[in-house]
Amino acid sequence: MHPAFSVLLFTTLSGAGYGLLMWAGVFILTPYVQGRPPTQGALPALWAVMLVLGLVLTTAGLVSSMFHLGKPGRAWRAFSQWRTSWLSREGVFAVLTALPVIALLGFVAVLVGTGSYAVIGSIAVPILAGLMVLLSVVTIACTAMIYASLKPVPAWRHPLVLPGYFVFAILTGWLVLMALVNWAGLSDETLGVIVLVTFALTIVAALLKLAYWYRIDRQPLGATRGEAVGLPGREVDLFERPNTQANYINKEMGYVLARKHARPLRAVALLLFAVVPMVAAWFAWANPDFAGPVFTLGALLALAGTLVERWLFFAQARHLVTLYY
Repeated sequence: MHPAFSVLLFTTLSGAGYGLLMWAGVFILTPYVQGRPPTQGALPALWAVMLVLGLVLTTAGLVSSMFHLGKPGRAWRAFSQWRTSWLSREGVFAVLTALPVIALLGFVAVLVGTGSYAVIGSIAVPILAGLMVLLSVVTIACTAMIYASLKPVPAWRHPLVLPGYFVFAILTGWLVLMALVNWAGLSDETLGVIVLVTFALTIVAALLKLAYWYRIDRQPLGATRGEAVGLPGREVDLFERPNTQANYINKEMGYVLARKHARPLRAVALLLFAVVPMVAAWFAWANPDFAGPVFTLGALLALAGTLVERWLFFAQARHLVTLYY
């Protein structure tokens, strides 16, 4: 299928944003779970940076998704179809996710204004953080199901699509978070843990994509041309095209990426979203003074690799309607 750049930008940015909000929620919840809420230091300032950046990324992604619509001014109508449409559910949960984020930012603002840490000792803070994590997970699931629910596109109906969206959200969110925290300077032990987590996430993402690509390369369309024209069980040959010139369906649903072009693009994607972050993490551990800029560069290149991966996700998907054409 022909990928619209706005959709690629949407799935990449919103995935990283919700992944960052998930990590931010875990980061906020940790001291409360341990029974010692923060009473001093710069911790809430880091909360604010994570929450603001997560909100910016998710909002930018959602706004960009409207640019491929024929009439973006009517996008608000999608919210009314939440009973049957995964796209509508995604929009609803995206708005709901923003509410605890804004509320948590309100707590941080009160702390900055009053200077009293008692305000973040409130039970509301961990509840809001937990709610933010839960809603982020649901929103990512809705985004994945927009595609995974489409039976006419076997490559999207694949069981690895849903976990793939989660893995890339967690990975890119983690890398953005590391690009933030490493500017502050961390201990060798903390950097060691960061390296291990980064290696683990990138390896999981790489293995998942390799498995997905292997499977879709060998996955049949699941229907025949005879079934496409209403003659199941019959062998049908194409005598002439059903239309004299290319139409919308040919351009959007019939877009085909040759395998010889897909292979180098897959290698580029793997290099950017898997190899580069691992090299960046190792270099930051070996040279702590450069951890901030190195992780920032690694996060940006990983996002570029995710953009390439998303382009392949759309460009390699074949719609069953192409059997008719």
